[in-house]
Amino acid sequence: MRAVVIERNGGPEVLEPQDRPEPEAGPGELLVAVEAAGVNFRDVYERRGGGYGTPAPLVAGAEGAGTVVAIGAGVTDFEPGDRVAWTSAAGSYAERVVVKADRAVPVPEATACELAAAVLLQGMAAHYLATSTYPIRRGDAVLVHAAAGGVGLLLTQIAKLRGARVIATASTEEKRALAREHGADEAIPYAGFAEAARDLTGGAGVHAVYDGVGRDTFDAGLDALRPRGTMALYGYASGQPEPLVLDRLGGGRSLFVTRPTLPAYTATRDDLLARAEQVLEWVGSGRLRVLIGGRYPLEDARRAHEDLESRRTRGKLLLVP
Repeated sequence: MRAVVIERNGGPEVLEPQDRPEPEAGPGELLVAVEAAGVNFRDVYERRGGGYGTPAPLVAGAEGAGTVVAIGAGVTDFEPGDRVAWTSAAGSYAERVVVKADRAVPVPEATACELAAAVLLQGMAAHYLATSTYPIRRGDAVLVHAAAGGVGLLLTQIAKLRGARVIATASTEEKRALAREHGADEAIPYAGFAEAARDLTGGAGVHAVYDGVGRDTFDAGLDALRPRGTMALYGYASGQPEPLVLDRLGGGRSLFVTRPTLPAYTATRDDLLARAEQVLEWVGSGRLRVLIGGRYPLEDARRAHEDLESRRTRGKLLLVP
C-alpha cells in the first residue's frame, strides 16, 4: 500500500510517499480502507519533532474516515463494511490503517466519509472548547482566533449555537468575510485585536479567548479578557508562547489560563461518542457547516503541509488516497 512516511523530523520536505506493507488488525482493532485523511497542525508538530508525538520514523497522520475491511479478535461493535471515523489512529496518511475499535466512531448513513474526516477532530475540538473548557453561556462575548481555519469556523458556529457574541480574528479581509458568513458578529485583523475587543465590549473585555495561534497572539490575548476571563490555548500555529509570569494573571483580574487537548476531553468512550454524535448530528441537520478547503492525493502531502503552515488555506484540508 502507499503511505506517507516521516523518516526524520523537519520541514514539509521530509514527508515521503512510499510503498509499505499492509497492516493487520490485532485484538480489539479494525483494519480500515482510508477514504480521506485529515491534515492537521498536530501532524505538523509531529513532523517537526521536538518531543511531540511518536518519534521518527513513522507513517504520518492520525485522523480519517473509511470502510472497515477486517476486524481483530474480540471486536463486537463493528464488522466489515461498516463506515467509521477516527481522530487518533497513528499512520492515517495511508491507503490502509489500523484503528482501535474503542476509538472508532460510526459514520451515519447520510454522511459521506469525506465529510466525517473533515469534521471529526476539529469539530470535537470546537465542541469541547465551547461546552467544557469555557462553557459558553447565552450573552457571553468570546474571541476566536484564526476564525477562517478548520477549528475556527466550527468554533464560531458552535459558539453562536450557544448564544455567544463572537469576535473573530483573521489575517485577510477575505478570511474575515468568511468568518462573518459562518456567524461571527465582528471580524477584525490581528493587529490591535485586544484593544478592538475591549472597544467592542464597551471596555469590559471578552469572557474567553480561544487561541490556536500561540506565540503571536497569546500575550495580547490576556489583555482582551475581562476579570476572571479564560484563556484557552489549544494550539501553537505560530510557535509556543514565551514563559508565562503568573503575576500577569493577577492585577485585580484573576485570569484563568488552560492548555486543553482533545485526548483529555474524549478520554472515555462515552465522552468520545457523546461529542462525536453531537457534532455529526449538527452536520447532518445543517446547523454546522463544514468547509473543505483543499483535497490532495497522498503523493502531495508535502504541498498540503506547506499550504497549511502558510495560513493560505480556508477550512479543512484532506488527503485522499
